[in-house]
Amino acid sequence: MSFWSRIHSFLSKGYGSLPGSPQRAGQALAPLLRGCRAGSLAGLLLVAAPVAADLPDVIDRVKPSIVVVGTYQLTRSPQFVMRGTGFVVGDGRHVATNSHVLPDKINEAAGERLVIMARPAGSSLQRREATSVAVDHAHDLALLRVDGPSMPALTVHDSARVREGQSVAFTGFPIGAVLGLSPVTHRGIIASITPIVLPSSNARNLNAKVIARLRRGSFDIYQLDATAYPGNSGGPLYEVSRGEVVGIINMVFVKESKESTLSKPSGISFAIPSEYLSDLMRDANL
Repeated sequence: MSFWSRIHSFLSKGYGSLPGSPQRAGQALAPLLRGCRAGSLAGLLLVAAPVAADLPDVIDRVKPSIVVVGTYQLTRSPQFVMRGTGFVVGDGRHVATNSHVLPDKINEAAGERLVIMARPAGSSLQRREATSVAVDHAHDLALLRVDGPSMPALTVHDSARVREGQSVAFTGFPIGAVLGLSPVTHRGIIASITPIVLPSSNARNLNAKVIARLRRGSFDIYQLDATAYPGNSGGPLYEVSRGEVVGIINMVFVKESKESTLSKPSGISFAIPSEYLSDLMRDANL
């Protein structure tokens, strides 16, 4: 019997068929490994190694990349006003968020500044000035350049491979700073991949923003079965196995289009696919 045939035979039995402790299971496998070539042993380790991390480990990796986006003014009370969530991308000095999270105007004459609040791993909360460097209003996305040393960046995943039913999670600051500036994580699935807006059967249900969206053209967004809140806007939606970003949570822009015909908010959460963020980063040479 060949090496790989023997390994297949052993693994197909499972540890449950071996009596005693894991140490005894290792002793049972040892004879198969004696005299094996290094390449064969390396191949076995690749097969046996886990390909995904548990969600608690993924959250530990993701949280240092999550930031609060807001404005700061020394003479104002409160000095810091939160506007949404963001996350570090690219070279570690850029932050992705929703474009609606950014203020229409900054009162620089009064000392107001666009800032992010970050807590890199093992450090206290830091305030850093930020500058908007790229905006995609059509998909409600923005990139900020942040002062100071680089921070841990999240990997942006190819959203073309995202499927309905896929497990995802998102981390951010729900309901603004009411619950404190500590990242909160929710878990769910991609409930549907659906157009951001559909023509209404009654024109009276269409507002100016929805009409403008219809004229520009619809695009697919993710509908989630987990509840996000306005403070989550701009935060990353990521796969639970590796923490790679597949979307950006959106609680304003999408709802204005998707739920324009509803008399009451539905509580459904949405996210913009990450492919549009990848395009924006590419345009910004990130």
